[in-house]
Amino acid sequence: MKFYSLKKILSKHCRYNIIFGLRSNGKSYAVLEHALIKYLKTGKTLGLIRRYREDFRGKRGQAMFSNLECNGNGENIISKLTKGKYSKIIYNASRWYLAYWDNDMQKYIHEDEPFCYAFALSEMEHDKSTSFPTIGTILFDEFITRAAYLPDEFILFMNCLSTIIRHRNDVEIFMCANTVSGAKYNPYFKEMGLKHVSKMQPGDINVYTYGQSDLKVAVEFSDSPTKNRPSDVYFAFDNPKLAMITGQGDVWELDIYPHITHKIDKKDICYSYFIKFEEHLLQADIIINDHEKYTFIHLKTTPIKNDFDDIVFCLTPDERYNYYVNLLRPTNDISKKIISFFLANKVFYQSNDIGEVVNQYLNNCRKALLK
Repeated sequence: MKFYSLKKILSKHCRYNIIFGLRSNGKSYAVLEHALIKYLKTGKTLGLIRRYREDFRGKRGQAMFSNLECNGNGENIISKLTKGKYSKIIYNASRWYLAYWDNDMQKYIHEDEPFCYAFALSEMEHDKSTSFPTIGTILFDEFITRAAYLPDEFILFMNCLSTIIRHRNDVEIFMCANTVSGAKYNPYFKEMGLKHVSKMQPGDINVYTYGQSDLKVAVEFSDSPTKNRPSDVYFAFDNPKLAMITGQGDVWELDIYPHITHKIDKKDICYSYFIKFEEHLLQADIIINDHEKYTFIHLKTTPIKNDFDDIVFCLTPDERYNYYVNLLRPTNDISKKIISFFLANKVFYQSNDIGEVVNQYLNNCRKALLK
């Protein structure tokens, strides 16, 4: 089987290399193999970043490099690259070590110095005073999540990079993720000014520059070299969500949100409010008639007519009395009625994409409630 290759994105010679695409196409594996080759040639180690320390603990930590021990073609790439000197990578106390099998002791023996260090964004306060001068490659794996992001997560990521890089300029940074639900609305694309991601197709690479600086960011929508994988036969059931696994559906993995099945009569719209999130403006119509009572949320393509009267939910604080920051924190009777539709699962969406915009807005609302 063929898997993703770093060849195209490395040819752009950028400081940040962002790779996203369908799951299991070899993105993370390619970076890990690249980092191992670099370590064997230069001694430069790898810094592996995840969101939480739990992502490394126990069996998860030990399994982090298991695909190098047996890749998709059944090869032990560790043994191949080291000419049989090592065959395994051992995890211990947030570090990974190259290891070999000792016949006399009947166990794996690892080297004294680590090949890779673990970093958790949620615990960066513990690593600030530590120095990592040997790290030459950084991988932030699964930087896009279905769940809520950490408060100020992009700043935590920048602080983590600062701790590792210090005053150097020779560190390669890779960020890998699947095109999971919420991928288009993560804080990294916004903070890094990656404005054209939603228009990319598999195989595309965009390079972003930033004024007169030497900073360049390459963004690749990685394609899947192997189509119709043998394992796809196990997921051929008639369920649209399974297309996310096989890669036969939409290139973005969106959850399935409830849609309405009939045309709305305008006279049944008893109230409308609006949600502003990122670059999106959504209109939410509350529908009530003799047989129905629900909210329908759709894209608003024209400006709000009564911008000083209609209720608008927006994460950015606004001095206008009709602007509310958090839909999940009702402060009056009308906002309590609005949230009641969400609590009763009586909210329908124009499309799955619109549903995902609302979901990401609500995730930010939930995160704000925890502060």
